[in-house]
Amino acid sequence: MIEQTVELATKDGAITTFIVHPERGGPYPIILFFMDAPAIREELRDMARRIASVGYYVMLPNLYYRRGVMEMKDLPPLPEAEARARMFDFMGSVTIPLVMDDTDALLAFAAKDKAASPGQAGAIGYCMSGQYAINAAARYPERIACAASLYGVQLVTDAQDSPHLAAQRTKAELYFACAEHDNWAPLEMVEALDASLKAEGVNAEVELYMGVHHGFAFPQRGAVYDKPAAERHWERLFALFARNLS
Repeated sequence: MIEQTVELATKDGAITTFIVHPERGGPYPIILFFMDAPAIREELRDMARRIASVGYYVMLPNLYYRRGVMEMKDLPPLPEAEARARMFDFMGSVTIPLVMDDTDALLAFAAKDKAASPGQAGAIGYCMSGQYAINAAARYPERIACAASLYGVQLVTDAQDSPHLAAQRTKAELYFACAEHDNWAPLEMVEALDASLKAEGVNAEVELYMGVHHGFAFPQRGAVYDKPAAERHWERLFALFARNLS
């Protein structure tokens, strides 16, 4: 595997991005991997490596670069409640328009890398970033052929870039993995999302993972990690990529 961490110029500075892809063959289809609220960490890099190992060019950008934050472990320690409040503050500083500007920079960089395919790409986002993956597909309807939101939040809102509306502006195949127990995406929201997508004839699947909690796919998320559900989500992602990016 080939790994690199690069600084990509954006309108607001430079976004630190972890890139990984196989050593041989290529070029490989791009997978934009948008992080969750706890920020970049080795757990996410390992997940990027797992995706890359089956034949993809994975880009994992640090969405908190505007705040000068890379990894939470490098910040001064705080009591749990204060650390959690700090994380939510960082999360609130990121918006869909800002991440779409970053997506432009990511794809512009990849266009100059011979290891990255100029063909169709995919996007995935966990937690706060599910909405970013879906909006990236809407921003690039001819380029991004598939996108997945994994226990994404704010799936149905009144905003014009709400995922349930952005989904109508893309040709991509979409996949939404939702946890049965999720305070940030309750069942009523999941049901509203599913009904909207079906009513508009969007090429999408909303799958409810029964008995699991928000964060179930992260091996280091303690009690909420659910290995069978996590492995199912990997099967779904790899099948999604294979159908659309082969």
